[in-house]
Amino acid sequence: KSSSAAETMAMLGSITKTFGTYMLADTLSNFIQHPTQKMDYGILNQVIGREVDQAWWGTRTEHIVGVAACLALTDHASSAFFSSAFLGGKALCFAKSPATFVAHTFFFIFTGVTVYVGLDAALNPLHKAEDRVKEFGNGTYSSAIGSCTAWFEPYVAPVVARIAGPAAGASWAGSSLLPATLAYSTVKGVGWNDWGNAGLNPLEEKINGLVTGHRE
Repeated sequence: KSSSAAETMAMLGSITKTFGTYMLADTLSNFIQHPTQKMDYGILNQVIGREVDQAWWGTRTEHIVGVAACLALTDHASSAFFSSAFLGGKALCFAKSPATFVAHTFFFIFTGVTVYVGLDAALNPLHKAEDRVKEFGNGTYSSAIGSCTAWFEPYVAPVVARIAGPAAGASWAGSSLLPATLAYSTVKGVGWNDWGNAGLNPLEEKINGLVTGHRE
């Protein structure tokens, strides 16, 4: 029992670390996609002196927390599945099984983002009831398109190792944070056309001077 409890705690700790990494990666990716634009962080806007429209729904904070939670779960579940189904229970490793790892990467990103899309489509009060199915369909399509761009994620750490040395490539920043940040940027940017002044919500359009009001 003590061994099982220890394994459970270790797994929860690993998922929590992944969740934190993905939240930070999403936040950093906003600076890549929108380097000169002001973002809407919902209730957190009041901390940085920006107007608050919606406290949670439809904000970058909802996306940061919600997507990271879904991806943390699907990442670990997918890794366990591919390890069991294709590698005989051996740990999933890009260096030893590159094709399997790339397949895992697409699968967990597409699945995690689509789960988030489904939850948002069902629960977000900003969506009209008659539009919820359409929101889910459009989001699933964008998720598929965007996830296809993340094929490069497993290659980032080896490139970092070649440029900055093995220690940098094996570090948390080089092997986890940087690959996730770049993947977030391409998945959101290509899948949802979320670059520059495109992909902004109504409040973001207002605070960036693109419109004089919002939700009019």
